[in-house]
Amino acid sequence: MASRVMALTPQLLARCHRVIEDTGPEPGLAYLDEADYEAMLDEALAGHRIGEPVWLFAYGSLIWKPELEHLDERLALVRGWHRSFCIRLTRWRGTLDRPGLMMGLHRGGQCRGVAYRLPEQNLRDQFDKLFRREMTAKPSTYLPRWLKLETAEGPMRALSFVVNPKGRTFAGKRSEDEVAQLLADACGHLGSGADYLYHTVKNLEAHGIHDRHLWRLQQLVAEVLAQPV
Repeated sequence: MASRVMALTPQLLARCHRVIEDTGPEPGLAYLDEADYEAMLDEALAGHRIGEPVWLFAYGSLIWKPELEHLDERLALVRGWHRSFCIRLTRWRGTLDRPGLMMGLHRGGQCRGVAYRLPEQNLRDQFDKLFRREMTAKPSTYLPRWLKLETAEGPMRALSFVVNPKGRTFAGKRSEDEVAQLLADACGHLGSGADYLYHTVKNLEAHGIHDRHLWRLQQLVAEVLAQPV
């Protein structure tokens, strides 16, 4: 089968890139403290069954920027969850005056992604690094959760991050057109929302995972960015 050609290209991404200074934590925002992280780590580690391999399920940026050493990887399917741009960003890939959207695992449907097997040594330190990357403000919109996965090698459990609808930055369901407009416009000190979408789709396709929703979304974002200024 011939490889698909993305409509969203580096040339179009350059049209929404802006150099943004990181203004730091949002004033008045409550952030997770050491006690919060320790409690989440305790809960996550308690959910790990001794003797089982430790797997991490990646569905977005963790696929193309895992940051953790891994021993193996497998394509995996989780049922009951789907990718959704439902998290509001006012930092990183958005700003207070031009907020963006981030993706999370939301209830319903199914999701194909990549499961990474982690070394079992220093597991708490590995999870701690991961938690601090994914979760900062409270109540957190990301929550660590052990999920049941289906793979070609059989079923297994993996830790992943799902959406907390009670989280401070939960943005709810939006139309594809609205999501495309926000991703095409938003940019922060880590880059643009369109760039995040581009790398996610590109790396999913490289793993043989075709997400029809994200594929349509990258086409819509490309159409927005191709419009005359």
